[in-house]
Amino acid sequence: MRGDRTARRLYGIEMTAAAGASTTEVRWYHLERAHILSQPYPWLHTRNHAAMLKAAVTEHDRRESWGQLIRIVVAAPGSWSGRYPAGNTGRVEAGLMSPMPIPKDLADALGGT
Repeated sequence: MRGDRTARRLYGIEMTAAAGASTTEVRWYHLERAHILSQPYPWLHTRNHAAMLKAAVTEHDRRESWGQLIRIVVAAPGSWSGRYPAGNTGRVEAGLMSPMPIPKDLADALGGT
């Protein structure tokens, strides 16, 4: 990884894009990308799941809301211990511990992680 600065900068870009998204699909797209970037960082990881919870509650999605509550509890310990599934989008459908491919543009920006 090229470093914390790049990941944190990209995380900020994705979270800003999610906050300003005009559709649900675009919001989740950016939240998922932010999640991938946040996983190594306990505070960012937890903050991302809180934003996902807010989106799920706003959309009245009970399943996603419950899933995000669970993820908020385990996000920081998972980041601190390094026990998180790299590339996972953070959504309920992705599974709690399922690794996933990191999008090429993010992997390239982070130095090929």
